[in-house]
Amino acid sequence: MANATNSCPAPFLSEALFNDGGFVDGRLCQEVGKGLRCCLPCPMTDWAYPDEFNTLGEVAQWVAVAGTACCVFLLLSWIILPVEKTHRHYLSLCLTTAVLFMNLGFVIPLAAQPDECYDAITPNSMQTNSPCAVSGAFLIFGGWGGVMWVFLRSLSLHLQICWQVVVGRNFMWFSQATGWGIPIIGIIMALVFSGVSFRFGSTCHINHQNSLADLWVPLLIFAGLTIFIQFATFGYCIKVYLASLADNSASTENSNLPSYTNSIRTMTPKQAYRRVRRVIQLQWRGIAIVLIIVTDVVLFSVVFVFQDNTVEAVRRDPSTALEWVACLAMMAGDKNKCLDKAGPLVVDMPTVGAVLLLLSINGLWLLLLLGRWSMVTGWRDLLMTVPQRNKREFVSVDARMNDLKKDTRSYEMLSRENSGKKMDDSVTPSVVTPISPTYSAYNTYSMRSPINGSGGDGGYRSPSLSRNNAPGEGTTSPGPRNYHDTGNRSGRRTPDYFGSTARYHVPTRSFSSPRPPRSPPPTVTWDARDTYARASPLPEESPYGQVQGAYGQQPMGMNRI
Repeated sequence: MANATNSCPAPFLSEALFNDGGFVDGRLCQEVGKGLRCCLPCPMTDWAYPDEFNTLGEVAQWVAVAGTACCVFLLLSWIILPVEKTHRHYLSLCLTTAVLFMNLGFVIPLAAQPDECYDAITPNSMQTNSPCAVSGAFLIFGGWGGVMWVFLRSLSLHLQICWQVVVGRNFMWFSQATGWGIPIIGIIMALVFSGVSFRFGSTCHINHQNSLADLWVPLLIFAGLTIFIQFATFGYCIKVYLASLADNSASTENSNLPSYTNSIRTMTPKQAYRRVRRVIQLQWRGIAIVLIIVTDVVLFSVVFVFQDNTVEAVRRDPSTALEWVACLAMMAGDKNKCLDKAGPLVVDMPTVGAVLLLLSINGLWLLLLLGRWSMVTGWRDLLMTVPQRNKREFVSVDARMNDLKKDTRSYEMLSRENSGKKMDDSVTPSVVTPISPTYSAYNTYSMRSPINGSGGDGGYRSPSLSRNNAPGEGTTSPGPRNYHDTGNRSGRRTPDYFGSTARYHVPTRSFSSPRPPRSPPPTVTWDARDTYARASPLPEESPYGQVQGAYGQQPMGMNRI
């Protein structure tokens, strides 16, 4: 329309043809006559950079997608898998969360494909475009979080190495308060006092107004403190190493005994060097992550501030871009012939591409340095055991161990009448009492013969007494008998000849292998049924009282034949 009225030369457009919608301060206009302002079409990067600039931005966004996947994998591994598989720590977890937020600032524009321009000359802002507001907020919050958590990580390492302070719960709560509290304050201040809009690329960045006070200066202060603390730690490590080289003390070279105190002033140089070396061996991954992320943030801050100041200088003094504007007007909008004139006005494309790629690749660095192969094996074990959790294994009654299968006694027929006795108890008794060897001796040598007495007492009598049996009294095979089973007197049950075996009790004291004394054995009461004594009633006038029980034998003569 402007070209139709010849108000402005191509490719410029007259500002009078558009309203005040969008981010008006983002327009790049110049007054060329009385009441006539001509503006560069939106977006500005399409005229100041070659066509490959958009491709470079898409590559950075796809790299951010891969970095986001790496961050999600790390977070899920730390949350779900056991700690012995992941070695998780709150400093690593929070740093990964901050990098995830920063990557979302690149992923959201790739998924939403927002329109960068409100109209032909005006870029969109967070008030006119929702993806712009979300992506800009995630980028600023993630940048703040990344800087704060690498600062806290470097501070923790410095306290451990240089001051020998064991960081504990208090430092953890302090880290949570500062690591998330300061980024929240920072994002609120940035959105309220500056705002975000499409500056270059499809990701929204902070506007120029008040950006130094509410974002860049505080961010660079914490980044500078991180670098200072990190290099101070390195300097101390170098000092300790050089001191250890000059230390020729025999006590520190040949003795591995621990020091009697934890004070750093009493440690010899070699002891201090060994302690520092152990800490660095455990924390070198965290040190590398701190250096990488703080370098990315500082580089991005410097490049963006320089780009922002250059564009504002052109807006305030259009004469600095007069040569480039004249070239575009003379070439009828052919930007490729005027790119050399636009070079001094913007940051060169390789630098911008490098900054975008470094910001988006942080997730990959986290996976390489904080990830472990045990996470992969942990997920494999978890996924393979899930289908088997609801399966119940069926075990047959004759499923025995290999050593028991070789023993013929394991094939002994079980009695169906003795339902309370298990197969394991038939092969090897689970409970052994001091009376069990006596019981085993009677099984082995058949010193006693069970009979089916007519008295109905179901007791055992000596072999000498069995010669006086009545002709109608049947006898059973020698072997043990269950006195509690009163209905099993017909002799139809298969006797268990190998049911009970004696176990060897390891002595409490041994000269070959001394052991600490065990707890005293439980008190065992004497039961005549376990020694096959006669079961006859005790006379009331017996002088032995409660010692004899109800079996009618004298204690000193119960084993006489």
